[in-house]
Amino acid sequence: MGEEKKRLPVGLENFEQIIKDNYYYVDKTGLISELIRNGGMVNLFTRPRRFGKTLNMSMLEYFFSIEGDKSIFDGLEILKDPKLCDEYMGKYPVISVSLKGINAAAYEGAFDFAVQIMQRAAEAFQFLCDSECLSEHDKEAYKKLLDSNMSEAVFCSGLRRLSELLAKHYGTKVILLIDEYDVPLAKAFANGYYDQMVFLIRNLLEQALKTNSSLKLAVLTGCMRISKESIFTGLNNFTTFTIADVDFDEYFGFTEQEVSDLCKKYQMSFDEAKQWYDGYDLIAHHQSGDRYYSMYSPKSVVEAMLRHKFGTYWNQTETYEALKIYIQMDMDGLQDSVVRMLAGESVSINIGTFSNDMTTFATKDDILTLLVHLGYLTYDSISETAAIPNKEVSQEYVNAISTMNWHGVADSVESPRKLLEALWAMDADTVASGIDKAHEEMSILQYNDENSLSCTVNLAFYFAREYYTMIRELPSGKGFADICMIPRKTHLDKPAVMIELKWDKSAAGALNQIKEKDYGSALKDYQGNLLLVGINYDRVTKKHECVIEVAQKQL
Repeated sequence: MGEEKKRLPVGLENFEQIIKDNYYYVDKTGLISELIRNGGMVNLFTRPRRFGKTLNMSMLEYFFSIEGDKSIFDGLEILKDPKLCDEYMGKYPVISVSLKGINAAAYEGAFDFAVQIMQRAAEAFQFLCDSECLSEHDKEAYKKLLDSNMSEAVFCSGLRRLSELLAKHYGTKVILLIDEYDVPLAKAFANGYYDQMVFLIRNLLEQALKTNSSLKLAVLTGCMRISKESIFTGLNNFTTFTIADVDFDEYFGFTEQEVSDLCKKYQMSFDEAKQWYDGYDLIAHHQSGDRYYSMYSPKSVVEAMLRHKFGTYWNQTETYEALKIYIQMDMDGLQDSVVRMLAGESVSINIGTFSNDMTTFATKDDILTLLVHLGYLTYDSISETAAIPNKEVSQEYVNAISTMNWHGVADSVESPRKLLEALWAMDADTVASGIDKAHEEMSILQYNDENSLSCTVNLAFYFAREYYTMIRELPSGKGFADICMIPRKTHLDKPAVMIELKWDKSAAGALNQIKEKDYGSALKDYQGNLLLVGINYDRVTKKHECVIEVAQKQL
């Protein structure tokens, strides 16, 4: 019999429960040694929602905690470093809080939730009431952290005070873990009390991280580093690791190999998993050369394995409404950039101008950079460009656009399969008419060169992505084919397609260029039929023309 197929931990974020209840666990314990050796005293990890931040924080808590069960790490990567484990494992008191639950329509309600979080953090250490290491004054200070009527001053000093009390009791410094630190700020921005919440969180973090002599190590997570009002000003040994950086990348999200292993175990197509969830491509620079990582969202991959169906699982935690808020801020041609990315293009982006808050958007780059941090875009640090990472996220853009007045863009990407069927039938006139229609509907797109034509054609054939891998500028023969459509493994009955585009020339000339420059040689290993397509836009008639030929490949 084969290896036992473990249950998948959908919705579970408690490390101990996942291990003890024998759920499938992708080993990320290497984060511990990397953090100890290469992290700072205070570390902020910013990643999109659903990238495994909370589970990693739980894992850190159980590793460092004096109260932790060391046996749950048996067989995991971290135990291959016994010296580090002897020095750090189970050696520290750990305070672990999540600010995710601070969410209310008004500041007063949000502060009530914040107080409840501080109370729960303190309640985990009720033995302090009887500690012989604490004075009566210390014990009174502790009891204030259990009071549901605590003041803002008591709340803001709460994590620092709790650290001091634990350090006195145990005789050693404290590990502090703060998960989803920026959620209260995002909720406050949405509900109109942002400045009040910034003041509260800044004072909480300043006391916990800056003036806390009892602190050994702190780790924070969130979607982004908020810099407004200098929340982190003055912190010594403070280090931020974002999704645009390369450090620690393999520990947040699934690597390609990890997804491949999951697909084998749960009998799912790895190629389809790549189509749906791949696209967060990261580059780490080493003396020995660049190392490339392709990261996947754990939440989506695990959901797909559990349900045995690939689909959009993003909106179970992030709705398209959040995306809609940002992309309808059309500044500096933002809409044009979004349309081009939907068509498969990458757009230039300067991430250095972003003010790192949720309220100040001066340029298109500010919006695009925020979308990178939120996981709606992926960033290429070499070319300094952004793109939509995968099919799942692309669908969220379509969902958002479908509720906005975007002049037919949604109609183009959601159009029926008739255009694709016309291509398969070699009905050139219908293909040309379909591209004409897409061009008319997308009036927000500047239409002045071959790149614009390429964008329109890619959007017109958006539906084709169900059947094809779409490649722009494919190296082939004596040049680059403009668009190449390679059938996916599940659709090898469909013809491959090679498209050459011309701007104010002729479709026949485009077709001849494919033949003369031997573009078809790039698909010499494909055993099925190959369609050669020439498309031209006539600036005078403002119409597209198309010619299609079939080139039976030599076997």
